[in-house]
Amino acid sequence: QVQLVESGGGLVQAGGSLRLTCATSGRTFRNLAVGWFRQAPGKEREFVAAVSWSAISTYYADSVKGRFTISRDNARNTVQLQMNSLKPEDTAVYYCAADPQPASVLRKTTIDYWGKGTLVTVSS
Repeated sequence: QVQLVESGGGLVQAGGSLRLTCATSGRTFRNLAVGWFRQAPGKEREFVAAVSWSAISTYYADSVKGRFTISRDNARNTVQLQMNSLKPEDTAVYYCAADPQPASVLRKTTIDYWGKGTLVTVSS
């Protein structure tokens, strides 16, 4: 079993930055691809970013490219999402997810492990 716990959410003004962290425990973390997803009020959950188990490959939604950066530290069993130039439309609950499948497919596949989410609110 894999436990995922997100932290770092909060309230920030448009143009500001936040850094989300996903901490893991349980099954060998370094064998899992990890992604971030988000769900805004009244909308479906959507893919944000993903990183391969080796940290070599990263993938981003078009809406966050150039503003968000995903990274991982396998020694510390953590994955970070650095969010810069935040916009009000980035407001959502952000979820960490992990799966043995390749990071390249996380945006469009069933994922085994999910965290409970952390709320990010961007004010205009």
